[in-house]
Amino acid sequence: MSYKNTAFVLLGGNIEPRKSFLQEAEEKINLKSGYISNKSAIYETEAWGFESENNFLNILLKVETNYSANELLNSLLEIEMELGRKRNKSQGYSSRTLDADIIYFNNDIINEKDLIIPHPRLQFRKFVLEPLCEIAPYYVHPIFNKTNLKLLDECSDESKVNSI
Repeated sequence: MSYKNTAFVLLGGNIEPRKSFLQEAEEKINLKSGYISNKSAIYETEAWGFESENNFLNILLKVETNYSANELLNSLLEIEMELGRKRNKSQGYSSRTLDADIIYFNNDIINEKDLIIPHPRLQFRKFVLEPLCEIAPYYVHPIFNKTNLKLLDECSDESKVNSI
C-alpha cells in the first residue's frame, strides 16, 4: 500500500511502565494512524523543562500515513488519552504516561493555533535530535534549511541522552 504523507513522530513518557506505554503506542499508531516504516532505538533522557525523579524513555517513529497533519495529531491525542495521558494546559511540563509530538510532516510548514510543524523547539532538544539523526540524519529542516545532523551539532542542550 502506498501512503501520501510521511511524518516523524516522537513518543516519550516517564511514568512506569514506560517501555510498555511506548510499545502500546506503536501498536495503536500502526492500527489507527498509518504504518511505521522506521524507528529509532529507545533513548533514556532526563526530564526537560521541569524536575522529575523519573527519566523519560523516547523513541522516534517514521510514520507513513494517509492522514493530514491535523488528522494525525487528533489520532495521536486519542492514543495519548487511551494510555492514560491527562493534559492540563495551565500546568506546564509534567510527568506523563505518553507524549506524542509530530516533529516533521512531509516538508510542510504549518503554523496554526493547535499545530506547529516543524516542531518549534526541536532544535533545542537533544532528546529529539539524537533519535532523529539515527534514522533521518540528512533530512533538511524546511525553515532552517539545515540537516538534522547540523542542528544536533549546533544544539546547546547538554542533557544526557543514552540509547538503551
